[in-house]
Amino acid sequence: MRIRLDKIASSTRNVGLSPNVVVGPDIPALPGTVVVARVLDEKTVYNQIEDSHGRMMTYHAGDIVAGVLGNRQALRGYSGIVPDRVSVGDHLHLLNLGGVIGQCTSVNPEVGPPARVEILGSILTFPELGRRIGSPASIFPGPVPLADTLVALPRAIFVVGTCMSAGKTAAACAIVRGASSRGLRVGATKVTGVALRRDTLEMADHGAVCTYTFADAGLPSTIGVDVVRAARGCLNAAAGHGLDLLIVELGDGLMGDYGVMDLLETADIRAAASVVILAANDPVGAWGGGQILSRIGMGVTAVTGPATDNDSGCRAISAAMETQPINARKNAAELVEAVLVAADRRWA
Repeated sequence: MRIRLDKIASSTRNVGLSPNVVVGPDIPALPGTVVVARVLDEKTVYNQIEDSHGRMMTYHAGDIVAGVLGNRQALRGYSGIVPDRVSVGDHLHLLNLGGVIGQCTSVNPEVGPPARVEILGSILTFPELGRRIGSPASIFPGPVPLADTLVALPRAIFVVGTCMSAGKTAAACAIVRGASSRGLRVGATKVTGVALRRDTLEMADHGAVCTYTFADAGLPSTIGVDVVRAARGCLNAAAGHGLDLLIVELGDGLMGDYGVMDLLETADIRAAASVVILAANDPVGAWGGGQILSRIGMGVTAVTGPATDNDSGCRAISAAMETQPINARKNAAELVEAVLVAADRRWA
């Protein structure tokens, strides 16, 4: 069956879809399977999906969209899973702005119920010239191969957080911009989370010469997958650009389901961190995050995020932790200086 798509979500980018696709009834119930769905609900909030270029598109009931089956566990959004079986006619949900689709299991009331979608089939690819029988498309494998080992990396700044929306990307962008303005060649990666181009595009806007995410390794999210080999692949790909500095954002939080601790507890990845920046929403979260990192032998160079938005939070952090609170928005130059000094000290 041939279908014309109204919207193509960024999560499908590895496949390189055109608006006209061929759809089949065989739908592998696996993360990464590319599906076509009809939007069933009209929403006034959380009613957009990102296209392959990073532009946000408002969707409406009746729109035919291409997305990717995947899992999500979001404190401030939707949580959902890939069902054991997916068939034509099933009703699933849009779980994130990147067009990840699954069965919603939990909702944050601030974003309202998720948009329901009716599954129309999987998009078929025809990899062999002249072949008339297509195969269900998947974003896996992606252009970045999974890796068993790390290559030699430049100074790497790990940006971790207590949860989603804790200020990680703001800190990463501040460091990218500040280091780039000093003449350094800076790259950026995001190695955990759910597929969305927005954060790494923002890093590119601030001066990153290359950006890679787990989606480039073929993962719609990093829940229940080989996050370690995907992260190594992203770090190796970035290292190939002759960088002076590499920003490594770990999406979600230390206690989330996206594999952040799996990465930090992996010896070669942990050893690659020249500096660790912790983004936190409040001083207690900052202290707790510091404790978790301390248990695996990782020190924190600076705490940033909403916990440092005013002097009250900064004083509480300074009193409880042996690290400095630096707000990335108000004191970006100070944060960059602290990061570069610490990175140079580690490499000395």
